[in-house]
Amino acid sequence: QYQYRPSGVCSRQITIDVENGVVQNDRLSADVMEPAGIGALVKGMKIEDVIARLENIRCNGKPTSCPDQLAQALKKIQAETA
Repeated sequence: QYQYRPSGVCSRQITIDVENGVVQNDRLSADVMEPAGIGALVKGMKIEDVIARLENIRCNGKPTSCPDQLAQALKKIQAETA
């Protein structure tokens, strides 16, 4: 289980379970609008596939978003486990 503190978004923490390079689940803090939705979408996906889909998504003119921050968290996990 990995914890990541996002920046530039409403979410205060992302907790991710990754096993053998595959996201097992994703729980964003309760202040995010659809944490269950994002978790359901990425569960069972390979880290690199999630990153490819979510990286660089923007929110309301901000330079990042909760999905982008999830991609950043997964990039950090990928680097740590390489």
